[in-house]
Amino acid sequence: MAPLDQREGVWKSGRGKGRRTPKGRQYEDGALDEVRALLGDRARRRDHLIEFLHLIQDRYRHLSAAHLRALAEEMRLSQAEVYEVATFYAHFDVVKEGEEAPPALTIRVCDSLSCELAGAQALMAKLSEQYNGGREVRVLRAPCMGRCDTAPVLELGHNHIDHATPEKVAEAIAAGDTHAHVPGYQDYAAYAATGGYGALKALRGGARSPDEVQDELLASGLRGLGGAGFPSGKKWSFVRAEPGPRLMAVNGDEGEPGTFKDRHYLERTPHLFLEGMLIAAWAVEAQTVFLYMRDEYPAVLEILRRELARLEEAGLIAPGFVELRRGAGAYICGEESAMIESIEGKRGIPRHRPPFVAQKGIFGRPTLVHNVETLWWIGRIAHDGPEVLSATEKNGRKGLRSYSVSGRVREPGVKLLPAGSTIRDVIAASGGMAEGHELMAYQPGGPSSGLLPATMDDIPLDFDTLQPHGTFIGSAAVVVLSQADRARDAALNMLRFFESESCGQCTPCRVGCEKAVKLMQAERWDHELLLDLAKVMEDASICGLGQAAPNPIRLMLRHFADEI
Repeated sequence: MAPLDQREGVWKSGRGKGRRTPKGRQYEDGALDEVRALLGDRARRRDHLIEFLHLIQDRYRHLSAAHLRALAEEMRLSQAEVYEVATFYAHFDVVKEGEEAPPALTIRVCDSLSCELAGAQALMAKLSEQYNGGREVRVLRAPCMGRCDTAPVLELGHNHIDHATPEKVAEAIAAGDTHAHVPGYQDYAAYAATGGYGALKALRGGARSPDEVQDELLASGLRGLGGAGFPSGKKWSFVRAEPGPRLMAVNGDEGEPGTFKDRHYLERTPHLFLEGMLIAAWAVEAQTVFLYMRDEYPAVLEILRRELARLEEAGLIAPGFVELRRGAGAYICGEESAMIESIEGKRGIPRHRPPFVAQKGIFGRPTLVHNVETLWWIGRIAHDGPEVLSATEKNGRKGLRSYSVSGRVREPGVKLLPAGSTIRDVIAASGGMAEGHELMAYQPGGPSSGLLPATMDDIPLDFDTLQPHGTFIGSAAVVVLSQADRARDAALNMLRFFESESCGQCTPCRVGCEKAVKLMQAERWDHELLLDLAKVMEDASICGLGQAAPNPIRLMLRHFADEI
């Protein structure tokens, strides 16, 4: 056999006799030292890739090609893997060689429906005129930030400015006020003083079995409050039927425009949610809990960091039992399998099913997935019994719903009402219509649910009641429109959101959303072509984004044809 240095395909040394380095971009010693300093003694686990990208982005305000290459070297990953993940998420700024780094300060202006109704487009134009073109500040459009009750909203660095104006922005920049403001909330000491975690301790001590707690959930009528509405107790039985080790994921990626109920509860009573989370983890004997929280909620992330540390100090959880994972600006990660891909450090691409995540979820292990509000209610039920939900009845519906209400009402916010409430009940609980406005249309459950006309004001806004009308309650994100608005503009806003947030995996969704936006910009809509497009998207898209995106189109054609 020929010596190694003489074999075909092997590098050779010497002038003109082959390569001295591998093909592709070489890492720089300085960049590698900087990445290693940031990572410290953290385990170089593949599923921590997004967390490490955050460390670099937070420190340098962008991801340079040199740092991406160094991170790939440090984690023993291909550059392509690191690059495809970094470029998938909106909150990472990838800067190639020869490109200029972005300004140190970014203003993100929300342009989702509630903010658009409150003047976000005019605000965006004024700020762009004032700051874009300079080297210190840049202005970008952004999807919903979960603060629809204080529209229009923008994020200056990590500081959210409610009821935003150019004057407020200028004042905050001058004061250097670019960090998240953590609101007052019930911390661990206050929660424990009122009997908090008593239910968890009793269950761990053998007071009741998982089957008994599961029966309580079923008796309460609790269903998944992320949008799907699956009976919560049944999820436990599916996961428990699978062999261990089992895992748990908390879906805190509340990205459906108009939705802010999870943030509302986490910024006030986080430990009720955390106790519900630990009860669910106990029930399925989860080995680890992955708490996935959207990056648009920096104050919530800080609250959770503090309070999880308190739980570890109190001995209620072992160090590392709950891993707090930070999203990076991708609506699609609200879909449970896309969230799991993100937790594993990958692009948030929805998985094909079966197998379902209860069978093969994180790292291929059986995984229980719950939404934040669902776990908040599990905490309530554990303390107050199933009657806390089941005792309330209205219009033939049992239970309570947290409606995120915004738009043309006097008092936007989260309204806890009977599940059988109609849009008139929701508006009444919100102080009535804003002055000078009359109900024209409403969005019952986020943009995926489309718009209903004011004439349909007697429908209970709950699971199963809206499907006969071609829509659904979803996340109960209610946006109220008046005679001052056009339904067609609202529908176009919804489709533009889906066009921007499609993960691009499947052609019906990727191309369908883009085509729909173009067709909807015409003065007169091509009804037949739009309905054909909607049918293809609904039938052939892989996940709920593409399947539900045509709903605003269908309902416009059905109820607001005079506008198009």
